[in-house]
Amino acid sequence: MFKNILLGTDGSAASEHAARLAVDLAHTHGAKLTVVYVVDPYPYLGVGESNPLGFQAYLAAGQQHAAQAHTSVAKLAAEIDRSIQVEARLVEDTTAVHGIIDTAKSEGADLIVVGSHGRTGVARLMVGSVAAKVVAQSTVPVLVAR
Repeated sequence: MFKNILLGTDGSAASEHAARLAVDLAHTHGAKLTVVYVVDPYPYLGVGESNPLGFQAYLAAGQQHAAQAHTSVAKLAAEIDRSIQVEARLVEDTTAVHGIIDTAKSEGADLIVVGSHGRTGVARLMVGSVAAKVVAQSTVPVLVAR
């Protein structure tokens, strides 16, 4: 049924749960698994203008965290089924929502899997929900793991 599953990850515990679901689905359907990590520069805006070296350190840390998240998913996939094709994507200069949705379009994904931190109330209003925004804006099915 699914040929290309896109996993949006940030390396969190919620993303790890989503990764397990995505890998299991890729195994079951014989699908390719595209893993996208988005380094969102917008939380750093303003600070980066006064300290460009700080902004570069922020981006470098994001790239390192992305590499760790990608490696974690690749190891999980190898444990379950070495034949799963895993492709890593790093997206910069956009929000997490747009990075996930745009990558799903460009990669031809037929399912997006994302984790949810399960925030409610004021915390959800303050932080927002990437998962909810992906669900609202995606043209392909989205599986949200909690």
